[in-house]
Amino acid sequence: MQIAYEYAKKKSNLVLVARRDQRLHGISENARLLGAPDVLIMAADVVKEDDCKRFINETINYFGRVDHLVNTTSLGHTFYFEEANDTSVFPMLMDINFWGNVYPTYAALPYLRRTRGRIVVNAAVENWLPLPRMSLYSAAKAALVNFYETLRLELNGDVGITIATHGWIGAEMTHGKFMLEEGAEMQWKEEREVEASGSPVEEFAKLIVSAAVQGDANVKFPKWYDVFLLYRVFAPDILTWSFRLLLSPQGTRATSFIGTGKPVSESPSPPRRSYTSSPRIELVE
Repeated sequence: MQIAYEYAKKKSNLVLVARRDQRLHGISENARLLGAPDVLIMAADVVKEDDCKRFINETINYFGRVDHLVNTTSLGHTFYFEEANDTSVFPMLMDINFWGNVYPTYAALPYLRRTRGRIVVNAAVENWLPLPRMSLYSAAKAALVNFYETLRLELNGDVGITIATHGWIGAEMTHGKFMLEEGAEMQWKEEREVEASGSPVEEFAKLIVSAAVQGDANVKFPKWYDVFLLYRVFAPDILTWSFRLLLSPQGTRATSFIGTGKPVSESPSPPRRSYTSSPRIELVE
């Protein structure tokens, strides 16, 4: 949503895509008020190749071109891998976090070549920073970043790629509420063991759009997460010890019970509702 608004402020035409288009109507109206000359909204599932081809083709039929493809689909989890006895959630996490970016890219790439356009990718610091209870999410994000780093070499500058890597941002991410991908099963997130004051989503969105317009290869927010990268390279044992100490005080293990066969009511702390941004693609002319 915030990324769409930042593009709207730059007078860009927008195409907004989500599994259900109801919530996009308000976003569309706000984008127009902020300066977007024209905004299309479409219902599509980005983990289905045919849906991706359809909304790309509809974009071309209407606008005649695609300049930026912004992939924002993402779904996290907070369970320990050994506690999951319902493995049906495993491919879901990979589908949304990996294929939900790859399929739109595959469909849009021929048209992005024509305009020498750009792909923007929503990565996360977990792609290189190991955090407990996020093993599958981290693996999917690592695969995503490696895919786009390789694709960048293959495209040889004909299409630009901006990889946006974020840490904990926004109230929903830092106050332990639930994450929901539209149409998918909800995943409860309990209070994190470490209180973190997140950086504004709006500021990160501004950085993403600015980096995409300027042609930057990477954007990170907040940048102080790079300190952890130094520890990972030069003192990995200290990093591992630090996270064990900070994330599991007194040896307690607060966890989500999705995929474990246990009811949510058995959770150590009651879940409180909120949501992260639902997956969508913004195609910007």
